[in-house]
Amino acid sequence: MKIGKQIRREAKGLFRSTLVSGVMDEAKARAVVKAVIERKPRGYVAILEHFKRLVKLEQDRRTARVESAVPLSPEQRSGVSSRLEQIYGKGLNLSFEQNSSLLGGLRVRVGSDVYDSSVASRLQALEEAF
Repeated sequence: MKIGKQIRREAKGLFRSTLVSGVMDEAKARAVVKAVIERKPRGYVAILEHFKRLVKLEQDRRTARVESAVPLSPEQRSGVSSRLEQIYGKGLNLSFEQNSSLLGGLRVRVGSDVYDSSVASRLQALEEAF
C-alpha cells in the first residue's frame, strides 16, 4: 500500500508524542493507538500501519544482541553494556548469546548496525582477499 506524505507526517507526529527523553514510552504508544482508533480520522488504517512501522524500527534500534565464542564474564558484560550505552544511550535491551562458530571475539548487532570483531569474520575477509 502506498503511503502519502500527509499520512507519514501524521504518523511521525504521533510517534514523536510517545517519546520521553528520546526513548519511546509504551504506555503513551498504546494511548496514541487507542485515541486514533476512537477518533478514526481519514486514512487512520494507513496512519496506524506507518506508526507500527516506526515503533518496530525504534524497538530494533533499542535492542542489542551480543554474540561471543565463549561465555562472557560479568565484568566483560558490564563493559560491553556500558560502552553500548555510551554510543546508543540509556534504555538499551541487551541479550548475550554464545556462538561457538565465531571462534573468538564478538559480534554486536544493534538495529541495523553490526560490529563484527570475530575471528571467523577476519578469516573470511582474509580468504576473500586471496
